[in-house]
Amino acid sequence: MNLGRTKRPERSDNAIAIESAVPPGVAVAGAWSWRILAVVGVAVVFGLIIIQLKEIVIPFMIAVLISALLVPIVQFLTRHRWPKALAVAVTLVGAIAIVSGLLVLVITQIRSGFPDLQTQAMAAYENFKDFLANGPLQISDSQFNDYLDQAFAAIQTDSQAVITGALSVGTTAGHFLTGALLVLFSTIFLLIDGKGIWNWIVRLFPRKARPAIDGSGHAGWVTLTTFVKVQVFVAFIDAVGIGLGAWIIGLFYGGFPLVIPIAIAVFLGSFIPVVGAVATGAVAVFVALVFLGPFPAVLVLGVVLLVQQLEGHILQPLVMGSAVKVHPLAVVFAVAAGSFIAGIPGALFAVPVVAVINVMVNFVAKGTWRTTPRPIAKDVVS
Repeated sequence: MNLGRTKRPERSDNAIAIESAVPPGVAVAGAWSWRILAVVGVAVVFGLIIIQLKEIVIPFMIAVLISALLVPIVQFLTRHRWPKALAVAVTLVGAIAIVSGLLVLVITQIRSGFPDLQTQAMAAYENFKDFLANGPLQISDSQFNDYLDQAFAAIQTDSQAVITGALSVGTTAGHFLTGALLVLFSTIFLLIDGKGIWNWIVRLFPRKARPAIDGSGHAGWVTLTTFVKVQVFVAFIDAVGIGLGAWIIGLFYGGFPLVIPIAIAVFLGSFIPVVGAVATGAVAVFVALVFLGPFPAVLVLGVVLLVQQLEGHILQPLVMGSAVKVHPLAVVFAVAAGSFIAGIPGALFAVPVVAVINVMVNFVAKGTWRTTPRPIAKDVVS
């Protein structure tokens, strides 16, 4: 007598006949189909939850990226017998000081050169009007003013959209302040007690699954730290490329002002996909146009486009792809899909998310955690 066992119900001859009538290929395809639909459904629900909680999720993900950059420094200091709290404080304050120093340098240089920039801008504006009046277009001052009036009238016609945009900017500014505080506090806690946070996450899973979760998390963390280091390298290459190109062009046209602030702005802006590169590149082209003229501005624009193309088609796919063990084509499509789905945050997190998921899935699929499990949550985030 088998207690506790339930006897499997026997299938009817009709059910057996129906199954035998289905070709094996169709049966396999059907089995795969409903499983794929289940996985996609879970992914969609998970994505919708993230969208609803984006004001919390995005700051936390930014904090994770910052922690991935700063954790090696904290570990270096603690290995040299620094107290953990002091190592975290020095690392965090040092990082804030470096970024703030770069921003102050940019602002100071721009403020010192602003009077000359304003004077040159007015002169360039007058020269542009003279070119329109005396060049092949033959646009008089009255016609030029009429075009400006029409442009302002078009803006006033869409005043409701402008007002809505202004209100949206105000709301975004409030969200930005809240998000910045969340990033700061999340980074502090990740640096201080990242191991404890990871232990708590691992304990949420069944005991048999914990070695797989912990090992895959460690592999994903190593990949994430590699990604952050490579991203810093790519930003440095962008800054050096555009700054050096602007400086070389300035040698032939009497000097290029604000080269150092532009290079620093490019370095900082490279961490913001799409918008950062476009904005900093536009500043370089504008300065060249005002101080040096149209042809040098075209040359600077060519340098900016060349550097950005090298980044987008060589550095990002090849260097980043090899570093995070993702195929270059997957990197390109990940950034494109992330931008399409979630805009700038999607482009920022697309590559690290794909890389981390890829490494974690491969680790679990290999099954090495069954024979050689790691000690739970050792050195994963701390």
